[in-house]
Amino acid sequence: LPLRRSPWGRPGVKALVTAGVFVTTLWNLRFFLNPSKGSGEDSKHREPLVILVWEWPSKQVPNVSRDVCRELYGITGCQLTTERQLLHQADVVVFLHSRLQPGRDRLPKERLPGQNWVWVSLESPSNTRALAEWNQTFNWVMTYRQDSDIFIPYGKLVPNRSATMNIPAKTNLVSWVISNYHRNQKRAEVYKNLSRYLHVNIYGKANNKPLCKDCLLPTISKSKFYLAFENSIHRDYITEKLWRNSLLAGTVPVVLGPPRANYEQFVPADSFIHVNDFRSLEELATFLKTMNSSRYRQFFAWQRRFSVKLYTDWRERICTICTAYPRLPHGRLYPDLQSWFNS
Repeated sequence: LPLRRSPWGRPGVKALVTAGVFVTTLWNLRFFLNPSKGSGEDSKHREPLVILVWEWPSKQVPNVSRDVCRELYGITGCQLTTERQLLHQADVVVFLHSRLQPGRDRLPKERLPGQNWVWVSLESPSNTRALAEWNQTFNWVMTYRQDSDIFIPYGKLVPNRSATMNIPAKTNLVSWVISNYHRNQKRAEVYKNLSRYLHVNIYGKANNKPLCKDCLLPTISKSKFYLAFENSIHRDYITEKLWRNSLLAGTVPVVLGPPRANYEQFVPADSFIHVNDFRSLEELATFLKTMNSSRYRQFFAWQRRFSVKLYTDWRERICTICTAYPRLPHGRLYPDLQSWFNS
């Protein structure tokens, strides 16, 4: 019998074309149904980012074996660990400066290719020792400074819709909680001179009146004003003295720290009083003592739009590394950490 001629002109060509289309469709469908089987680079990108904390910043080490970043903060693809045997699997290794003392022998013996090391500090340059020996060591810095690779403030204002103000009842004018009092600090000098013109209720270890954890805010809240004096004056160094002891407690902060413009990058201009706003401490004292209730209430207008969020859990701080990771520069080393931090 003669071969049946294909309408394409040759026997079997239609069958071959049909088979080719079928194979191509299956190949494309493979990637559509299982995209994780793509290139090795894409597959690695989808793996959890492993963050090894070389030594946990606080005395009590929490359990981080679960997916804590997702469970607590909604940050996915982030695995925290404190197990040093996982060093060779870690994408990022975190080092708190205070735990690095007395020297380099506290670091791992080697750094894996592609692994990034993070230097962490919440202390000011005035209270950070022995930085000079850490040149060419760390890829990223994680501090309270806004220009850090990973920015970890002590607190921030977050929008709310309450449109209400909550001002606790007041029984005294000014309070201050101080644990480490050193006469050579600027805050000690300012307090000494200010106290000539008004009475300050002092609590804390320095005055043998320590406040328990649950007593702190209720006690401070009874004061109209709080001396949110930082232990040293540096750019962006605005600590819990403002966020917790003042704003969260429901009192008006009288701040001593970086310039007013720096504070205004964090909180509204009418939410605080800056020591430098006055020509003298006597003038400041008069302003505080003679303020009427209407003017005082204006300092709480921010509560209609914002709430205070404190950052106190190191798990949350470290989880933010995973959020920042895609935009961070890889392979860079800080040549002079001390110069950067003191700038």
